[in-house]
Amino acid sequence: MKILSVLGTRPEVIKMAPIVRLLIQKADVEARVCVTAQHRQMLDQALELFEIKPEYDLDLMRDGQTMAQISAGIFTHLDPILEEFKPDWVLAVGDTTTVLITSLLAFYRKIKFGHVEAGLRTHDKWHPFPEEINRRIATVTADLHFAPTEWSRGNLLREGVDPAQIHVTGNSVIDALNFVAKQVEPRAIKELIEKLGVEKSKGQKLILVTAHRRENFGEPMENICHALKALAARSDVEIVYPVHLNPNVQEPVNRILKGVDRITLLPPLDYLPLVHLMKHAHLILTDSGGIQEEAPTFGIPVLVLRETTERPEGVEAGILKLVGTGASRIVNEATRLLDDPSEYSKMAKVANPYGDGHTAKRIVEALLKA
Repeated sequence: MKILSVLGTRPEVIKMAPIVRLLIQKADVEARVCVTAQHRQMLDQALELFEIKPEYDLDLMRDGQTMAQISAGIFTHLDPILEEFKPDWVLAVGDTTTVLITSLLAFYRKIKFGHVEAGLRTHDKWHPFPEEINRRIATVTADLHFAPTEWSRGNLLREGVDPAQIHVTGNSVIDALNFVAKQVEPRAIKELIEKLGVEKSKGQKLILVTAHRRENFGEPMENICHALKALAARSDVEIVYPVHLNPNVQEPVNRILKGVDRITLLPPLDYLPLVHLMKHAHLILTDSGGIQEEAPTFGIPVLVLRETTERPEGVEAGILKLVGTGASRIVNEATRLLDDPSEYSKMAKVANPYGDGHTAKRIVEALLKA
């Protein structure tokens, strides 16, 4: 069986890495990897971490390019690879532009498409943008749907997907997280924690922030920054914010937060140090989908800086809470968790609803039986 995995961004590499590594070990599978490099630097870091060497690199990252331009590039450069390799299956994960165009090209070539992390929905075409529409289209073209949870399976069934094509597998990000969490903590993280002087035994609390989503550009991002500035006025917290390279994030974050006491702005972190920094956190504020899935493994409450989430299992379980992007709401909800041990404990003791670390095995087994 010939299988091509197509990856565009760091989260895609992280979630596909356990699957790719397992496929490579199968004697009866010819597994190849193509990267579009929709995100270049952060993607390369993840490839190195998981020791994945792509057979094809489209190298499409360009500063300031539009979604139309990156889409055109993937269409133009991935199609010849499909023609040359002639895979039996194409795999992609999630909801990026890379996934959307890959799914369409597989359809055009009449190649079977397996969608990893299928069935996530907010049912709002604008939130998250453009991911909600990307994943809906990937569902229409897919031949196998690897749904992380029963909730995502239910979404697919309501949209008319054949139950025989759906496999509930868990989310492979937990496989990847377990692999990385066992590695030695990077020296840079150890030194950062020592520099900040964060000691849980003395009641000091680290708040980790990641905020970079397109729908939060503009006023929502400014509101998030003002909330962080207000929280930093507390003497018992240290806020660490690895700042995405997008100018729509860099500009307001640096203008509002640079130089503020108890706020440390970092460049984007590789996945290994980010995971280990997460382990030190008392509370996480994020608009990232991946961190919503990962933090429950460490028992860390998460305030989601979005109006909707396609991962409601964590909200229903009690480990996540949607707080939007209003500054006062963010401050109030964070303060409640910082000051009330019983409220904090309710969220921190919830088991991770997103996976058990054996997702890759289930996906590969389903592929080989298809």
